[in-house]
This record gives sequence, structure tokens and C-alpha cells, in this order.
Amino acid sequence: MAAGWEPRPSDVDADEWRPALDVPPPDRQRRWTVFLRWLLLLPQFIVVALLSIAAFFVTIAGWFAALFLGRLPDPIASFLGTVLAYQTRVSASSTLLVDRYPPFAFDAPEYPVQIGLQSTPLNRLAVFFRLILVIPAAIISGLAQSGWFAISWVFWLIGIILGRLPEPVFGATAAVVRYRMRLSAYMMLLTPVYPKGILGDAPPPAAEQPYSATRPLVLGTPAKVLVWVFLVLGLAGNLTSGSVDYDSDKDHDDYKGRGGPAAVVRVVR
Repeated sequence: MAAGWEPRPSDVDADEWRPALDVPPPDRQRRWTVFLRWLLLLPQFIVVALLSIAAFFVTIAGWFAALFLGRLPDPIASFLGTVLAYQTRVSASSTLLVDRYPPFAFDAPEYPVQIGLQSTPLNRLAVFFRLILVIPAAIISGLAQSGWFAISWVFWLIGIILGRLPEPVFGATAAVVRYRMRLSAYMMLLTPVYPKGILGDAPPPAAEQPYSATRPLVLGTPAKVLVWVFLVLGLAGNLTSGSVDYDSDKDHDDYKGRGGPAAVVRVVR
């Protein structure tokens, strides 16, 4: 399992190889850690926020470098890959994919959640327009995450009652976490390949052994339906919040049209 950035040269087809997520199969979890999961992870959330700020500025520097070099310099790529691995470990823990607490360390080869990245050349034109190109994938990821959060309390209760996540919930959640990781890798210029795989991967050949429970990530029908539920709930939530904001603005305008504060003053007089 690769946790971070593999130096040049790459021995895989760079045009198709996507950042990989490795998570072990769903296993028993301690109910008390599930119950207190987000509270226990508060220090990790703070670290992730600080690392994300640093990664933002390093990505800007990497963007300029990639425009001239056609690739990320190794020190920048190594730092961003390490940050992405850290973020993914915390994300996997917060979404109940694993029970083990993520370490406060950049290098965590023994942790059950790992990511795989490979150094590949970058298309300068795609680098220049990266913020525009990434919009569709960012929308999909945002909707999926919003939908997951909308019903995450159900998964939390299931985890407390059963002491583990059912296979469909695990698979659908892993799909959302992996897509978010791939989106971040694309935005950080760690990969030239556009994020894909929100509905999982095709089954591997019969002779090929899976590398982990999420490589390849083969989703059954219930898990795929659950991913679609995430997307629909995320879309509905965004449309509802937009409608509420619009109605509030309309009510405010109607209030002003009826006289607003001035009308109140006249009544008081």
C-alpha cells in the first residue's frame, strides 16, 4: 500500500491510473468509540484544517511550477501527497470506515487506511484551466458528501447497535470518501486523471486477487442505490436551502414595500 507519493518514473499507464484508496473490509468496532467518534476526532479536525491551509498555498506554488515544468516538483508533490494521506485517514475514521484512531504523524505505514499516488506528467493546458475543469466533479462530490451527512446519524446508530457497518453502507461510504480523495488529488495537481468511480469499479478478472476491500471497489446494487440516495439528498438539500433563502429575501422586500421601519415609526407617533 502506498501512502503518499511514489517518485518518478511511473511503471503504470498514467493515462488511466487513478489515485487508489485502500481500506480493510468492514470489521467489528468498539461501540463507545463509535458513539464518541467525532468528539474524539476534534484534535484531528484542527490538524487537518491547518494542513489544508498550508496545502492551499503550496498548491498555488505547484500550479506555477507545473505550468513551466509540466509536472509537480518532487518536494511539493511529496508534501501535498502526505497531506492528502493524512486527510484521508481522518476522513475514513470520521465516516466509520475504520475503528482505529488515526495517528498524529505524516508517515503512518501501519495504519489500515492508505492511499496510492503516482508521479505522472501533467498537461499544461489542463493545469491552467484546472479550477474550471474541476467544477463538475466538485459538484458531484459536494452533493454526495451533503447527502451522506444528511443521514449519517442513521449510520451512527447502526454502528452503535451492531458494532460495525453493514456491507452496503461501508461500500457506499467508501465510494464517497474515495471520490473526495481523488477530487483533492486532482485539485492538488497530484494526478492528471479526472475523478471517477463514484459508483465503484467494474469487477476484476476472476484470476486477479483484490488488493484491499476498496481496490477495486466493487459495489453491489444496494450500495449503488445508497450512493444515488446521497446524491439526491444532497441535491434536495441545496435546492431547499436556496428556496428558503429566496423566500426570506422576498419576505424582506415585501416588508420594506409595506413601509418597513418607517411604518412602525409612524404608528408609534
